[in-house]
Amino acid sequence: MTKTTAGVSTIELSVREIAQLFETLDPYPFLQRDLDKDAEDFIVGWARELPRDHALKIVVHLPKAEADTASGRDLAHSMKAYFVHRAKAVRRDLRELFRIGRMSLTIGVGVLIACVVAAQYVEPLIGAGPFARVMQESLIILGWVANWRPLEIFLYEWWPIARRQALYRRLAEAAIELKPS
Repeated sequence: MTKTTAGVSTIELSVREIAQLFETLDPYPFLQRDLDKDAEDFIVGWARELPRDHALKIVVHLPKAEADTASGRDLAHSMKAYFVHRAKAVRRDLRELFRIGRMSLTIGVGVLIACVVAAQYVEPLIGAGPFARVMQESLIILGWVANWRPLEIFLYEWWPIARRQALYRRLAEAAIELKPS
């Protein structure tokens, strides 16, 4: 559940025990554990729907006995560390996508140049006529199709990844509050 007041959007979740929030099979100490997939999906799903210009606050409702444990006291730090880690991982994914885009663009431009040059030699080699015209146009189309993937990367594909990175950063900066019941 969420609520929004005065520029702060709050995501609320209730758990019976803190262990519900973290991967149980994760061998790392509590402070370095990954969030449970369902808990992450819940938090990220709600955060995605909230206004981007609002600060985020995560309120975790849990029994008082759980809040008083060492895990309870470290919960905010653990959640923030997890979201910082996710933001960095998504940033690496974005850098990798741009690296692939640059490599694809280099190949695509090379293919386009080769196809344009080859198209210039079709008519002198096989003579004028409809077949030569089809060959020339086919080479030009091939050259542009070779640039389809890099253009897709640089025009469209990076946006959702950059938005996901910004969302994880917002979640890493969110105020996290425990509400014992």
